[in-house]
Amino acid sequence: MRARGTHGNIAHRFQPDSVDPVDDGWHREAEPDSIATEVREVRADRIISTNQSPDVPFSQSINPYQGCEHGCIYCFARPTHSYQELSPGLDFETRIIAKPNAAKQLRATLDKPGYRPSPIALGVNTDAYQPLEKRYRLTREILEVLLEYRHPVSIITKSGLILRDLDLLEALAARGLCSVSVSLTTLDNRLKGQLEPRATAAATRLKVVREMAGHGVPVGVLTAPIIPFINDHEMESMLEAAADSGAERADWVLLRLPHEVAPLFETWLETHYPDRAGHVMNRICDLRGGRTNNSSFGERMRGTGPLADLYRQRFHRKCRALGLNKAGEEPLDTGQFRRPAGEQMGLF
Repeated sequence: MRARGTHGNIAHRFQPDSVDPVDDGWHREAEPDSIATEVREVRADRIISTNQSPDVPFSQSINPYQGCEHGCIYCFARPTHSYQELSPGLDFETRIIAKPNAAKQLRATLDKPGYRPSPIALGVNTDAYQPLEKRYRLTREILEVLLEYRHPVSIITKSGLILRDLDLLEALAARGLCSVSVSLTTLDNRLKGQLEPRATAAATRLKVVREMAGHGVPVGVLTAPIIPFINDHEMESMLEAAADSGAERADWVLLRLPHEVAPLFETWLETHYPDRAGHVMNRICDLRGGRTNNSSFGERMRGTGPLADLYRQRFHRKCRALGLNKAGEEPLDTGQFRRPAGEQMGLF
C-alpha cells in the first residue's frame, strides 16, 4: 500500500524525474506499483538546522531533501510536507524537494568566523540516501565538504546506496569524524514491503553494517520503530543479526504518530492487518498515556507504562548478552576542524 493523501501541489512547481533503477537492495517482489517521482529544486538560504531536544544526541542536522521516496508509512517527518501545501501522504513520497546548493551553503556556513563545530547529523527527517540521491549526489557533496573541513558527522540511513560513499566515510572515520547508524525495522521482507515500500531490504542493510565495520567505520543499528504486535517480536532477532554483522552498538525507538501520521497509519493497519488493527491502536494508546502520540521530552521516543518497561528490559538484556553498547560510543572529534580557505590565505 502507498500512503493515501491528496495531491496538494500547485501546478508547475514540480518536474517529473525519471530516476534510474538503483541497485541498493530493494526487495523487488514487495515493491509497489511504480509512481513517478516529481522533483522541485529549491535554493536553500540555510542548510544546517539546530535543535535543543534532550531526546536526540545532536544539536545540528542537515537534510538535503524534503520528502522521501522510501514511503515508510510510519515516518514522523510526513507532516512537514504540509508546510509546502503538500499532503503528508502520497505527496510526501512522490513530490520531493531537493536542495542543489546544499554543499555550497554548507561551505559558506562553515567559513563564518562565528561558527563553532559540533557533530552534524545527516538524514534525520528524510533519508539522505533515498533513490534520488543516486542522480543528485547532494549527500556525497556534503560529505566531501565535511571531510575537507575535518568536520564530524553522523549518518542515519536504511539505504544500501551509502556504500557508494564508503571511500569518504572511511577517510572521515580514520580521523574519528564519522559514525553510521543503520535503521532496521524488520527481517521479514513481506512486512518490509508493506511498511517501507521502496526501502532497502534487511539483507542489504546488514550488508551495509558488515561493510562499514570491515572498513573501520563505527556502525550501529537503530531497531525502529518498534510497533506493538507488528514487529515487536523481532527485537531480539534483529539485534542478533546486527551483532553477527559487526554492529558495535544499538538503540531502539517506539512508534511515533504525530499529527497526520496517525490516521495514515490507522488506514494502513485496516488494510494489511484488519484482524488486529484495533488491538494495535489500543496498545499504542497504552504506551502514550491514552493518546495516539505523546510529544513530551523524555517520553516520545520510548513511551510509558508496563509494555514500554518490558520493551526496555528486553532490549537491554539482549544487548548485554550480545556485547552491544559495551564500550559506549566514542564522541566524534571536533578539535580537528579547519577552514581550508583561511589556511590558504595565511600562506600569502
